[in-house]
Amino acid sequence: MHRLKNLSAAAALATLPQAAHAHPVGGGATLGRLALEALLILLMLASAIGYAVGVARLWRHAGLGRGIGGHEVLRFALGWSALAAALFSPIDTLADSSFAIHMVQHELLMVVAAPLLVASRTFEAWAWALRSGGVWTLATVARGGHWLAAPRRAWWLHAMALWLWHVPAFFDAALDNVAIHALQHLSFFGSALLFWWAVYGRGIRAREGTALAMLVTTMLHMNALGLLLTFAPGAWYLHHGSAVLGDTALEDQQLGGLVMWMLGGIAYLGATLAVVAAWLAARHGKTLPAG
Repeated sequence: MHRLKNLSAAAALATLPQAAHAHPVGGGATLGRLALEALLILLMLASAIGYAVGVARLWRHAGLGRGIGGHEVLRFALGWSALAAALFSPIDTLADSSFAIHMVQHELLMVVAAPLLVASRTFEAWAWALRSGGVWTLATVARGGHWLAAPRRAWWLHAMALWLWHVPAFFDAALDNVAIHALQHLSFFGSALLFWWAVYGRGIRAREGTALAMLVTTMLHMNALGLLLTFAPGAWYLHHGSAVLGDTALEDQQLGGLVMWMLGGIAYLGATLAVVAAWLAARHGKTLPAG
């Protein structure tokens, strides 16, 4: 039970950076935006320090490389870097003016940073880091995190975040309002963490087929949305076009649809193949003669 509380509290902490960040709306840097960015930097640093402290404690207890391996530490570094690139690089600045770059940012959050952070056993590392901190005693957070991470709920939350935030009225509202934009990013990244945790967080669910079903169906409906964006006869969104890439709003939207279709499709296809490979390896292992 203590371990479940630790993991749930760690999951909540992992999503905090997204709530602190949003794009500037309608002008240059403001004091509020600078304060949000400073808070985000602190939270990003805290996440890295927390992971390092947790891994160090675990290795002192279990032995070097035990529990969390060096390859998982590398995954954390890559996932953390992808998250930083989505939030601090020119991608973040240009996303306000280009739907295609906006899609690159969202894909970095959902299909690059989130799965890498889950596969790096980030929550376990945070659990070790928080063992003496008291945060893990919040039983309500533990129960809520466990409930949300159930595969069916995680799938629906991720699907709803993807489709609802691409409804033109909601997408444009996010660009007009800092708080709504922060909620959009939190929805994308938080639901993606839950989704990938349901797939990989307790090991690949190959024997029951849950991971395979989640990945294939998500790939299909994300590709469907990407195709709708690519082949739409007119532009859906009001804020994009020509400012960055020199194309029209419709061409910018079509390119964004291709980004979602191709980058997202490749990510989910790769994860699906990994599940199938693990499934086949497990079945093959069962058929090997003893000794």
